[in-house]
Amino acid sequence: MRQDPFGRGRQQRAAAPRRGFNPRILILVAFIAYGAYYWFSNQTLDPVTGEKVLIDRSLSVEDEKALGLQAYEEILSTERPVDPNTPIAREVREIARRLIAKVPEIEAALAAENGAQPTGFSSTFEWDVNVIQSDQANAFCLPGGKMAVYTGLVPVAQNESAMAVVMGHEIAHALLRHGAQRMAQQKLSQMGQMAGAMSGMDPQQQQMVMAAMGYGYLLPYARKHETEADYVGLMLAAAACFDPQEAVPLWERMGAASGGQSQPEFSSTHPNPGTRIQNLQSLMPKAMEYRQRFCAEGALQERL
Repeated sequence: MRQDPFGRGRQQRAAAPRRGFNPRILILVAFIAYGAYYWFSNQTLDPVTGEKVLIDRSLSVEDEKALGLQAYEEILSTERPVDPNTPIAREVREIARRLIAKVPEIEAALAAENGAQPTGFSSTFEWDVNVIQSDQANAFCLPGGKMAVYTGLVPVAQNESAMAVVMGHEIAHALLRHGAQRMAQQKLSQMGQMAGAMSGMDPQQQQMVMAAMGYGYLLPYARKHETEADYVGLMLAAAACFDPQEAVPLWERMGAASGGQSQPEFSSTHPNPGTRIQNLQSLMPKAMEYRQRFCAEGALQERL
């Protein structure tokens, strides 16, 4: 066999793959840049907590109220409210009346502690409260002031002060615009999912990234909302002349009602009962101070 002077008979060394620009990296960077822009451009100061929060500026107060009303009407169309003339319905409405009457004062007082002016966000609320027949030990207050208490909460609350603590907590969620904050968080999550899909991540990698985002950001943020609502709701109940000290035994009963079964705190949207009770106990001196200050003022006005 003749040798090829040009070496064409020899085994050719494989050419190294050419490295080019991956456009998917550009897509991922673009999503990250937009997410950062969305985050910083939609930050606003909550005067009640003194914290900067994420609320989409395109969501108006009227839009938020409309969403709350729509959700409320859907719930009432499928759930069964009790007769408004029953003793429990009248008692719940009276508790709500006392709490709502103190909302402007507590918003102003808490904002003043942070050197801020209250937004008056709740001034346009069209308050309404129903009691719903259900075994759930639960309650809610939607944007716009639409509230409901489930009858399953009654045997757990046991008294009007404990019921006021729960209802104050739910009112606080609406006052602090936690629903709007969750909507903004969901938008960021959707951006993350789109970025993962368009940047070429396989489903397992996307799942890992979203799990990390959930445990590292979304769940802690949800627990923060619950802690904020506990704080504002406790001050509101105290100002409305309810006994804030009923909050601790209430959450002990809540824990017992669940059979002591709860998720580890890091994987839950709510603080575990032990953490919650500890936080409430630390707030009790301030709550008692608010009770003495605002409840006394209200009682004096009624006598006059």
